[in-house]
Amino acid sequence: MTDPKVSQYISILEPVDQEFVTYVRAFMHHIDPEIREHIKWNSLAFYYSGEMKAFDAKEYKRDLLVVNLHRGKFLLVFPTGSKIDDSVLKGKNYPDGRKILTLNSLNELKKIESDIKAGIVNWLEQIEK
Repeated sequence: MTDPKVSQYISILEPVDQEFVTYVRAFMHHIDPEIREHIKWNSLAFYYSGEMKAFDAKEYKRDLLVVNLHRGKFLLVFPTGSKIDDSVLKGKNYPDGRKILTLNSLNELKKIESDIKAGIVNWLEQIEK
C-alpha cells in the first residue's frame, strides 16, 4: 500500500535519489503484504502493520527500515536490526539495536537486494504475536 505523503516526498528528491528510493519502495512492498510505508524522521520508512504482542512504543519494534539520504550516500537503517542474524544481513550493529548499511549507489543496492529481503524476512519471523 502506498502513502501519498511518500509519493510527494519522492517527487522533490534529486533524480538519483528518486531512483534509489523508488526502487527500495517497490521491493519492500513485494516482501510481505503487512509492510507499510510512511515518512518518519524526515525519511522514507517502512513498518510492520500486522498483529504483534504488546510492547513499549519506544522500542520501535514495528519499524523495519528507514532510508536516509546522507551526504551523497544511502543509509539503510534498520531501527531494531541488530536482532537480524548477521549471517543473513551484514551491517554495522549499534548498541541501541540499530543495524546500518551504507551504500553509494543503486547498483550496490541491487547486488545485496536478496540479502536485504532475507534480513527483513528473518526479522518478520522473530515477531511475537
